[in-house]
Amino acid sequence: MDMSSENNYTRLCGVMAGSPVYSHSSRGQDFYSFPLQVQRLSGNTDTVNIILRREQLAALEPEEAEKLCVTGELRTFNNRRGEGARLIISVFARELCFLDEEDSNLVRLCGTLCKPPNLRTTPMGRDICDLMVAVNRRYGRSDYLPCICWGAKAREAALWTVGTVVCLEGRIQSRGYIKLTEEGPVEKTAFEVSVTEMELCPAEEPEPVN
Repeated sequence: MDMSSENNYTRLCGVMAGSPVYSHSSRGQDFYSFPLQVQRLSGNTDTVNIILRREQLAALEPEEAEKLCVTGELRTFNNRRGEGARLIISVFARELCFLDEEDSNLVRLCGTLCKPPNLRTTPMGRDICDLMVAVNRRYGRSDYLPCICWGAKAREAALWTVGTVVCLEGRIQSRGYIKLTEEGPVEKTAFEVSVTEMELCPAEEPEPVN
């Protein structure tokens, strides 16, 4: 099985919020991107950027079903252009199809904690813990994914140390915030995985020496 699908699985079902546009080229392939809107149970909407290969564009031809289902993995990219977010988070599409089903948002990750957890309290008095998890993929690369957990899970995660291997399940969410710059306040969007289930992964035991 592909390492990425074992450690990094995402399945979204929502509505296309724009047409695909050219994104970049890599290893001789052209890639395109488009926004996908996924509605939460609360009625709020998360807008997630989807990356796909040129040959996958045909899968986006109009169907009778209104909802597009995307299966793939979360990817990160360091933006060095100085414009927009520094860490770009998107979903790299493996499969796309139109389905008649309700909106859904599922992320499963297995990775290594690469920064100390940051436990804090919201103005409403709720505990929240920020995590940064490194998830390995092919060619020796890793994706560095910001995650958050709440309440008792936040207090448990705050005890973890750098190097801890964890398995997380939740959803990818987008949230707006205001960044103060020399030119004045600027509206920005941050992405993170909101964790609903988590567990520690047992450390691999070394092979016995004959």
